[in-house]
Amino acid sequence: MDNAQIADNFSLLAKLSDVHGENSFKVKAYSSAAFTIDKLTVELSEVPKEKLFYIKGIGESTGKKVLELLETGGLEALNSLIEKTPDGILEMLTIKGIGPKKIATIWKEMEIETVGELLYACKENRLKLYKGFGEKTQLNVTETLDYYLKSKGSFLYAQVASIISPLETFFATVFANVRIAITGPFKRQFEIIHELELVVEATTDEITKRLAAITDVEILEKNASYVLFKTSAGLKIKVHGCDAVCWMEQVFYKSGSPEFEMAFRQQYPAINYANCINEEAIFNSVSLNFIPSFLRESPSIIEKSAIAIPNYIKTGDIKGIIHSHSNWSDGNNTLEEMANAAIAKGLEYLVITDHSKSAFYANGLKEDRIQAQHVYIDELNSKLAPFKIFKSIESDILNDGSLDYSDAVLSTFDLVIASVHSNLKMSEDKAMMRLLNAIKNPYTTILGHLTGRLLLSRKGYPVDHRIIIDACAANGVVIELNANPSRLDIDWRHIEYALEKNVLISINPDAHKTEGFDDTRYGVLVAQKAMLTKEQNLSSFGLNEFEAYLRNRKLKKNS
Repeated sequence: MDNAQIADNFSLLAKLSDVHGENSFKVKAYSSAAFTIDKLTVELSEVPKEKLFYIKGIGESTGKKVLELLETGGLEALNSLIEKTPDGILEMLTIKGIGPKKIATIWKEMEIETVGELLYACKENRLKLYKGFGEKTQLNVTETLDYYLKSKGSFLYAQVASIISPLETFFATVFANVRIAITGPFKRQFEIIHELELVVEATTDEITKRLAAITDVEILEKNASYVLFKTSAGLKIKVHGCDAVCWMEQVFYKSGSPEFEMAFRQQYPAINYANCINEEAIFNSVSLNFIPSFLRESPSIIEKSAIAIPNYIKTGDIKGIIHSHSNWSDGNNTLEEMANAAIAKGLEYLVITDHSKSAFYANGLKEDRIQAQHVYIDELNSKLAPFKIFKSIESDILNDGSLDYSDAVLSTFDLVIASVHSNLKMSEDKAMMRLLNAIKNPYTTILGHLTGRLLLSRKGYPVDHRIIIDACAANGVVIELNANPSRLDIDWRHIEYALEKNVLISINPDAHKTEGFDDTRYGVLVAQKAMLTKEQNLSSFGLNEFEAYLRNRKLKKNS
């Protein structure tokens, strides 16, 4: 059992203890243990028993429970609470925005035990009759549940990507001796996958027969065109059947949008797909440049491909890490470890953007710690040259749109990422006021995760993207494409307008540990859908070019 799993056990124990009304000191202790363990840089499973109790933040009670988890794989105290808790209440605990105390009221006072019952009660206006549930709270719970239920059964692209190799092995085994191709939203690099799609050279009867032999597969739907089934993990997979003659045609059209398919068929009705050995051959047959599947969304790409497809960004074009956190705030690794990991990846620079002081929950940096970090960065830069660490901060955008420090402090940074982290439930007017004021601040270099969304968990606050982009263009502010697979914010669908306005994008991993650097690829994948080029992406600038950009920007702001 690794630290993350141990921390999850303590986190659930804290929440269930709170739901069941146990001693508040005990609840706080469990929650504190979860936080401490999650931040440890050494695996508890590798620590000798006698040294376990000497780790800062792990006392006798916590240590005994850690040993119990390591030795048995479970916690008796947690199992006991789970046995006393309905499944629906456990499910509510996984939904962001509904805390344990409210869940206790929902269960014990309202006698509601499922998510469906709770949503029904909200829509009947019953929640606001109870203490702690006003009309605003009821509306928030309703929106949270609606979003949760719509998202259920869907997966982040990164989640599917992490299992795609064993899935391909599974498909090759189930559909042995026939051609198989993954198509659909995954091939098109969508940020959320509701269904994984593939084309198989077989009839749907044969597909059904082969799937029926798999014990952990549930067949949901079958017709003459496809079979839809669900795996034990909840992933829905749609298998399109076809014969050898229609194979390439099916693979081609299932790898683009319906709008693209309709337009392409209308413009090129006489293609003999059976004579095409691959998708490139289809485009060659009508004298078009190859259109990758991730660009087959709008019909307009067909006309563009007659001239040229832009040299869209690749993962190898990323030259530096912009937006990263160290253990000075809420990161897992030291600043030197983050820098060395970037060097090992062949990168040229690291922009360290620990949280600002208002983010107290993330150990945000007060002014004295900023000065100390800057001294330390100077020392590291002397040691690690020619690699360079840039002094930055992820400054909270406060309620009035101001940044988290005085101008005197902000002026000490090489660049500033401005982000909203608090009071996310805003009207569009409020959100726009905060963002526009932050964009106008002369020290704002990059606007971080524009809408604050968490895919499949939290909708972003409402904004008018065009007005925000226009403001960034007017003030020379870069817009972040936060590459964390749960964010991918700015949404790629709005990048085209940003490029029209000559606004730079910056693909940033928002890394809280060295492994987080790898998230950059997910930002690149969605950026490709917007045809972003390396010249239009700030984190593709080499070190000299990046330094020149920052220098010129400061000169403009000071002139």
